[in-house]
Amino acid sequence: HPISAMGCLGMYALLNLMSVTEVSYGCVASVLGYCLLPMVSLSSLAVFFSLQGILGIILALVIIGWCSLSASKIFISTLAMNDQQLLIAYPCALLYGVFALLTVF
Repeated sequence: HPISAMGCLGMYALLNLMSVTEVSYGCVASVLGYCLLPMVSLSSLAVFFSLQGILGIILALVIIGWCSLSASKIFISTLAMNDQQLLIAYPCALLYGVFALLTVF
């Protein structure tokens, strides 16, 4: 999917600019894909229930937070980027927000 490829390339570039150690594209794609798993549960709920109400929006926000915080924790622990979790979590939340928008609507 072009959205995931562009998101992985963007995070790859960002992480290589911010960290001292170099990270591979495969590592970035693996972490982002692994942390996308809660979004899969949200999309499976969307099959049976409509997520376009207030409950769906709240649930999507919780899932976006869960995905982005777990991805940022893995990135900062792997790359030894102490005290930079929020700087990594924000672009992750933007990427997972796009997937949530695709799921809800």
